[in-house]
Order: sequence, then C-alpha cells, then structure tokens
Amino acid sequence: MPSIVTAIPPAPPAEAEAHFRRRLSLETDCADVHAVLAEGPADFILLDVRGPGAFARGHVPGAENLPHREIDAERLARYPADAVFVVYCAGPHCNGADRAALRLAALGRPVKLMIGGMTGWADEGFAVERDL
Repeated sequence: MPSIVTAIPPAPPAEAEAHFRRRLSLETDCADVHAVLAEGPADFILLDVRGPGAFARGHVPGAENLPHREIDAERLARYPADAVFVVYCAGPHCNGADRAALRLAALGRPVKLMIGGMTGWADEGFAVERDL
C-alpha cells in the first residue's frame, strides 16, 4: 500500500523538469541573491518593493527601494531596457513582490521574485542594512 507521499505518483521526469525549470525562471531565493551580492557585481537590480518606512527599518544591503505601487515606465526609464529585476517584499505573508513582478512584466521588463522576502533573508541570518 502506498504512503500518503506516493499515493499520487510523481510526475514523469520530463514533466517535472519542465515544471521546475519554469519555476526557477520566475523565482530565486535569498541564498542565491546573497551569494551573488557577496561576489559582486550583481547582474540584476534588486528592488525592495515595500514602503519607505519598512525599507528604512531594514532591507537587503544593496537593494533599491521602489514601492510596487510606484513602478511605472517613467521610473523604470533610468534602468537599461534589458536589466533583470529581482523583487522582494516582507515575506511569504505579503504579495507586494508579486504585484511588483506583475507590473514589471507588464512593462516588458525581465523579473524574478526573491522567495522568502525579508523574512527569508532574516531566517538565513544574512545582514540587514538600516537607514534609521
């Protein structure tokens, strides 16, 4: 008798490969972002899409603050057209990063979401920069 884990069989390997490749084309994680920032220079623009107050209380070092509600073509004009954006917000309980990613994609910009956001960053024990 199969367990609760295998009662529904896993997808065929080719289907699983396509699924996880797709997910990784849309997402990155805190550890990978940290590794790139530590090696420098980053080949992406890291956007903290929370409000200025939350950003000031603590953000990923090197991140720029651009609240998701303020993302528009005019504000993006200062970045190269082919710039890759990585967006994050407070964490899994927040959909600000999803909203930012949607806006960026709708404006024709390549984007990935940093899963975990600030909660994930803190859970990993990475340094936080404060502007207070």
